[in-house]
Amino acid sequence: MAANVTKANFQEEVLNYKGTVLVDFYADWCGPCKILAPILQDFSNERKDIKVLKVDVDSERELATKYGIYSIPTLIVFRDGQIVRQRSGFLQKQGLAELVK
Repeated sequence: MAANVTKANFQEEVLNYKGTVLVDFYADWCGPCKILAPILQDFSNERKDIKVLKVDVDSERELATKYGIYSIPTLIVFRDGQIVRQRSGFLQKQGLAELVK
């Protein structure tokens, strides 16, 4: 399941993680974010090798600013704590697979 992360645990859950993390920057009021949520959940269930996390940009404005989030949803792929890819906008499951390659 895609768990929410906050400023308090972002370092531990994302930056210190050895492996691939897909972070969804979203908001509860965002239509495309709502459509993406179950797709991300399915992706997370199928791809146990990828850690999928979510950041609510409304409650975590500092993280959103730090990572330059200007449109949502924005997906950022971290590998061993480093950003390797970033994409804004809605993606289908196949697009998620391409993003984390």
